[in-house]
Amino acid sequence: MKVTPTAIPDVLLIEPLVFGDDRGFFYESFNQRTWLEKTGLERTFVQSNHSKSAYGVLRGLHYQIQQPQGKLVRVVVGEVFDVAVDLRKKSSTFGSWVGMHLSADNRKSLWVPEGFAHGFVVLSEAAEFLYKTTDYYAPEHERCILWNDKDLAIDWHLDSTPVLSSKDAAGCMFKDAEVYE
Repeated sequence: MKVTPTAIPDVLLIEPLVFGDDRGFFYESFNQRTWLEKTGLERTFVQSNHSKSAYGVLRGLHYQIQQPQGKLVRVVVGEVFDVAVDLRKKSSTFGSWVGMHLSADNRKSLWVPEGFAHGFVVLSEAAEFLYKTTDYYAPEHERCILWNDKDLAIDWHLDSTPVLSSKDAAGCMFKDAEVYE
């Protein structure tokens, strides 16, 4: 496994060691011992989630103000553009975002630490998105920042308006968002 810090060093790009031949391929998508050795992060993942979305669906920018979740995310079908926004007020990268293309073809994962808002948009006909979390889903603590917030100015790599849930369409502006101290 290769671990590369992104422009926000706490957000990590994870590339697995893939073994392939004319029959197909094999790789470990997660190994706790290797994770600790390569990242130095002692995390316990308590929940695994799987979503499927059509082209142009944008999910996010979500976070939990209490019970914050670290997320290890990857794509097993299709392609997404995945985004993490630093909501840690005392961080030197507060209000900054980083985005990565994750796909079934590149097999990369992204570590989005606690204290970040997270979202993705589907760039292929459909995408299946898998992620592990470090805390349980707590809807009473979930918050959402509007995907097209002018202060964040995220380049979602879209040429049309995304498909949003009503919850995501009603997200707040970054300047009004609850953030982590």
